[in-house]
Amino acid sequence: MAEAEAPEAASREQETCSRARVLADPFRAYPFKLRIDGVVEGHFTQCSGLEGEVLGPRARTRGSSSITAGDMTLRQGVSQSPALWSWFLASMNGVPRCRGVSVLLLDTDGVTERMRWTIDEAWPKKWRAAPLDALGKRIAIDSLTLIFESLRRG
Repeated sequence: MAEAEAPEAASREQETCSRARVLADPFRAYPFKLRIDGVVEGHFTQCSGLEGEVLGPRARTRGSSSITAGDMTLRQGVSQSPALWSWFLASMNGVPRCRGVSVLLLDTDGVTERMRWTIDEAWPKKWRAAPLDALGKRIAIDSLTLIFESLRRG
């Protein structure tokens, strides 16, 4: 009987540890995760501007693309990574570095991925800081706008 209980006890222990990790995640309240080159660099509560537009034949000019992409804006976010700010500074200094970016929408459990958008050739266009907090250890971001060349879901 004790042998049958051992796997169940181990399973309960793993589940408890998993829940503890989720509850301990300080970014759980931020369901949108910004991944840059595969690394999560920012956590946000809102995302807008994920759009593309197909231009008709009359709107196209010789040599131009028939598809345009919008500007994506992430709002009310935090980051502990200096990489996000450094990426923006490069754009400010006139040397924008195009990166592969993903935006993940997590479920309410803070772990399960509900949706993902993959954005190619993205670089930061605008950064607006949230009110500064001298006691905070995170970089608070009111909004971050990215320019991108293409967008796909998944």
